[in-house]
Amino acid sequence: MEPETTRFLESLHQSQQQNWVRAIDSTKIIEWLNRLFCILFPEKALDVASMETLWLQSKSDFTALLLKILKDKSVSEISELTASIFDTFPELYRQLQQDAQAILDTDPAADCIQEIINSYPGFTAIAVYRIANAIASHDVVLLPRILTEYAHSKTGIDIHPKATIGVPFVIDHGTGIVIGETSIIGKNVHIYQGVTLGALQVDKSMSEKKRHPTVEDYVVIYANATILGGSTIIGNHSIIGGNTFITKSVNPNSVVMQATKNNILNSEENNDINLFSI
Repeated sequence: MEPETTRFLESLHQSQQQNWVRAIDSTKIIEWLNRLFCILFPEKALDVASMETLWLQSKSDFTALLLKILKDKSVSEISELTASIFDTFPELYRQLQQDAQAILDTDPAADCIQEIINSYPGFTAIAVYRIANAIASHDVVLLPRILTEYAHSKTGIDIHPKATIGVPFVIDHGTGIVIGETSIIGKNVHIYQGVTLGALQVDKSMSEKKRHPTVEDYVVIYANATILGGSTIIGNHSIIGGNTFITKSVNPNSVVMQATKNNILNSEENNDINLFSI
């Protein structure tokens, strides 16, 4: 082998001794997630015995994943952690049922729960977020982020696993939504495509501070609205119009919209107007 290649491989080896490794094959985590979805939302109803077998296998697979990531913990500690996380799943399932029902109740294009579970990217992103959030709340790192980034790649919706989101939560269309780590979202909030709940500035020294907005209950945020800042609060029952840019708090029951208006012309008024030029 050429000397340059040998030196490079030696440098790679040295780097890998300093944590420059992946720690786990992400596909294993995605496979576990998909099998969990087959238990929570199967194609056809399962009998209790079959579900018990699948559930125990899911717990065993999850324990194996944690053992690869949390190398400083013992097998018994990992088993206790797995049990604690899986104990949250019955409540998590009830939350997902409420999320799906809220989408069905409010989206005129939705015909049935099965359509939402199978084809709505918003529901997929919410479901993966809730699972990742349950894991992250037990101080497990890496795995929750891999889950939400998988949902991000699949749906175009980027929700940090440590964000706080009430129940029910509705995402319509969803592409391009970003919800930052310290965002707090209340119940019955509806968010449309392109919305950003972000930070006013990005600085590593702020990692322990609240950087992202709070959205209270029964708020609707329309497409491409940007809301920034950890002290920014959107009051309950407010409506945030599309393409708005907000960095200050909004009182409850407010309606926020752009100051500019579209010009709408009747057909008889636009005969002499050239709307396009080449």
